[in-house]
Amino acid sequence: MPFQLRFGEDDLLRCRFAVSPLWETQEAVRTLKRRERHAYHPGWLRRIKEAGAGLDLAAVWLLMPPRGHSPDFLGPPPLGPAAGFDEEIAAVRAVDPEVARDDMARALAETPGAAGSPLGRHLLDDPARAVRELADAMEGAWHALVEPYWPRLRALLEADVAYHSRRLAEVGLGALLPELDRRLAWDSGTLTAQWRGRHVRDLDGRGLVLMPSVFSWPDVISGYDPPWQPTLVYPARGLAGLWSAPADHVPDALARLLGRNRAAVLTALAEPATTSALAHRLALAPSSVSAHLTALRDAGLLTSRRYGHQVLYERTPLGIALAAGG
Repeated sequence: MPFQLRFGEDDLLRCRFAVSPLWETQEAVRTLKRRERHAYHPGWLRRIKEAGAGLDLAAVWLLMPPRGHSPDFLGPPPLGPAAGFDEEIAAVRAVDPEVARDDMARALAETPGAAGSPLGRHLLDDPARAVRELADAMEGAWHALVEPYWPRLRALLEADVAYHSRRLAEVGLGALLPELDRRLAWDSGTLTAQWRGRHVRDLDGRGLVLMPSVFSWPDVISGYDPPWQPTLVYPARGLAGLWSAPADHVPDALARLLGRNRAAVLTALAEPATTSALAHRLALAPSSVSAHLTALRDAGLLTSRRYGHQVLYERTPLGIALAAGG
């Protein structure tokens, strides 16, 4: 029997997209543990090799079974579309210790012997202490593994949200959900996922958070019990080029037409991105990138739209043709 989520009329009105730096941190930690299965991230693994070696993640890893439940409180769905890490980790630190203990016990039960191990007993014997230590470990992982690359990751995730929000307006929720991943299917108000295990769940008016993820690939993940809103995490679009360096060679014809830095900005926008993400990728001053983006938009080569506190830029058909024709 496949995994199923059943929607009522109220649920259709309470679906939203979100991006979570805390979730990406949790999944980055998981990726570090299972590096051999993550074909899209060898570039990232090379970059964080030294910083990752200095982290003590044993307690977090113990709560991450290969299959089954991981603690909801360590990576809950964000409250808003673009929550910051500080806001999210503060919510982790504020969790009720008894809620955390039950959540940890459920995760430890997925691995034979984990609950009775010295580290497992350490976590369960004093859940308030465990919450502090786990939050500290996650904060350290954020600073070492994710924060230096967050502008790049956020740009990719926000581009995914912008794309799928547009598709939602064009085709509706029932057609959009199967587009998120080929393992998802929609029929008469029920979302079905084709993977191992049996789970049937009524959303009961709470709706669904749709959250793209960089580090969750190749998995589609659905979960969260009350008080958290049900969430579906799916692989973000554009992962193949995430860790590739910007093109070293901007086409000479395009550089002569636009100027080398302006041409580099247009070339780099293979996926929608923010000013800060482009500045980070191209090693240019944000003020310079902003001026180039304005000029390219005024010339009809780019469009812009707001997502949360960010402005995303993407190429128009004319901009795409000009970049390709260079």
